[in-house]
Amino acid sequence: MHTVQVKPQEIFQALADPTRVRIVRLLAETDEEACLCELVDSLLEPQYKLSRHVKVLRQAGLLSAVKEGRWVYHRLVEGIPYLDRLYEALQVLPDVDGGFARDVERFRQRMCLREDGRCRIGIQTPELAAGGE
Repeated sequence: MHTVQVKPQEIFQALADPTRVRIVRLLAETDEEACLCELVDSLLEPQYKLSRHVKVLRQAGLLSAVKEGRWVYHRLVEGIPYLDRLYEALQVLPDVDGGFARDVERFRQRMCLREDGRCRIGIQTPELAAGGE
């Protein structure tokens, strides 16, 4: 059996960035997996930026990824008691400016574009695609 040794400081360093908190909180609230395209359209952040943040979250042991063709689906690592409690804590943090509620609403709308439960259309917000073109 392979055991991952996660250092608490690495988890908190990963969550020290507001965008990474938004990603984790969104996935915890919706209990979904998401491809980068869906995160871009939901969080309204550029692809290159979210790609970097997702990488940090994966390295910290908070996200797992599954590749299906050209799509990579990211999901919270679950079933580990301390991580499950962390996700619960993030979900109950105050949403002072309503930004998180807007993220969730955009995410739910974006998930309606899936075909057979999978993303097949890419980023729908052109100005946020690679290179900001």
